[in-house]
Amino acid sequence: MLKIQAMNTNPSGAKREVNQMVFGIRAVIEAIKSGKELESVFVQRGLAGAIFQELKNLLKEQDMVYQMVPVEKLNRITPKNHQGVVAFISPITYDKVENIIPLVFERGEVPLILILDGVTDVRNFGAIARTAECSGVHAIVVPAKGSAQINPDAIKTSAGALYKIPVCRHESLQKVAKFLQESGLQLVACTEKTNDNLYKPDYTVPTAIILGSEESGISNELIRISDHLAKIPMFGEIESLNVSVSAGVILYEAVRQRIA
Repeated sequence: MLKIQAMNTNPSGAKREVNQMVFGIRAVIEAIKSGKELESVFVQRGLAGAIFQELKNLLKEQDMVYQMVPVEKLNRITPKNHQGVVAFISPITYDKVENIIPLVFERGEVPLILILDGVTDVRNFGAIARTAECSGVHAIVVPAKGSAQINPDAIKTSAGALYKIPVCRHESLQKVAKFLQESGLQLVACTEKTNDNLYKPDYTVPTAIILGSEESGISNELIRISDHLAKIPMFGEIESLNVSVSAGVILYEAVRQRIA
């Protein structure tokens, strides 16, 4: 039997927002086999044995990542007998961008993809998803590691947009970016590491826009392969905008060009 527990994420104690947690090695195996999409998996460091190896193989087959953590972290998540494994069920089903792009072209539309490199704040992620859905983005691409969890806070901040816009989770953003280029999309990296402003690129052609975290920005690997680097003009004393605001600025420049 699956061991599933509802986790209250509202500090006030209200029960309107819950996250589904599964704990126990066999329970997590059953969850995966039943088709559950796991948002995150935490495994106790040093865990071994035949059943754990079965879980490990299954995670690899399903292209799911997991984090090795000390047992103390698992004990903080749940006081119950977790057997060294705790997982959270995603409220959405992830897509693959390789499946999205052909469908967009088949519909006669011009692809607009948003790649988020290292955006870890769930409220920023939710706000970006809301703007992306409103501006006609066809899919959001995130890394399998180092991305905000899609939890009730993210869903709420997105105003439900995360239920409507495809989210694609991939091991390597660099490989995804190269696939998009091979599919005819240009890569526009929104970064301060350029003198060109965001109004220079032509967004009426198939485009993937890349945004990075506020702390470290876009990775050098993605910067190097991008077709255009574009920065948002800044005239005040503050050096940068919140990443969700930056997303709105550049996405609606794309919208402005496409409807002009």
